[in-house]
Amino acid sequence: MDPALSIGVGGALVAIFGAMIMEGSNPMAIMLIPSLVLVFVGTISAGIGGGVMRDAKAFPKQLVRAFTAKVSTPDSLVETLVHFAERARREGILALEDEISQVDDPFLRRGLSMAIDGIDPEEVAEILGAEVDTKRATGKQAAKLFESMGGYAPTIGIIGTVLGLIHVLGNLSEPTKLGGEIASAFVATLWGVLSANVFWLPMASRLKRVNEIECDHMDLAIEGILAIQAGSNPRLIAQKLASLLPVEEIKKEVA
Repeated sequence: MDPALSIGVGGALVAIFGAMIMEGSNPMAIMLIPSLVLVFVGTISAGIGGGVMRDAKAFPKQLVRAFTAKVSTPDSLVETLVHFAERARREGILALEDEISQVDDPFLRRGLSMAIDGIDPEEVAEILGAEVDTKRATGKQAAKLFESMGGYAPTIGIIGTVLGLIHVLGNLSEPTKLGGEIASAFVATLWGVLSANVFWLPMASRLKRVNEIECDHMDLAIEGILAIQAGSNPRLIAQKLASLLPVEEIKKEVA
């Protein structure tokens, strides 16, 4: 699991509540159940309403994925592909059949199976490429839901503040309570802006980035599978795949 989102969200919350404590405020002052319910339930409902039921059903899974997604590194994939290329070059591509069952990556396993079965390279590239395109589109839609929620949250927070001020104006006969009630009214706006910029928008960016890395990983696998199928020299395959890696990963490979 890559902890970047947990660290980022946790750090932002520590900064916010830490600033409140340093200013002499009580963090529990913003823990108002009506404001929290309005902002979070309202935001999630509005986000779901802007999509289809398929998006709504996927929301819990994507929420968990934003925090727990494992970001794979390409170096192990390159090593695996070069190993298969060396064996295929030495013993023939059919010799890989007894090894692919040990491959953890289902996408790589399917691609190698198609190559071993003798499916035309163009068809292999087309089938696997279509799977990458589908994953890219699905990931984009998941991120869009969180982006939409990041846009709705501040406005819903303002709605909560307006409702609170309406309540305040209806009780002007008790001036001693006005200060506390006005402060409470603005808590909804605070949670709207906070949730958008600390939760929803970072989650959207995280899902985009994770999906981008996974699609790049799949593209790298396709290049390796096609090179193995073509019988290319393992050293050339290693160099070709290394050229597709991010700069920092290329340095690792060279080292």
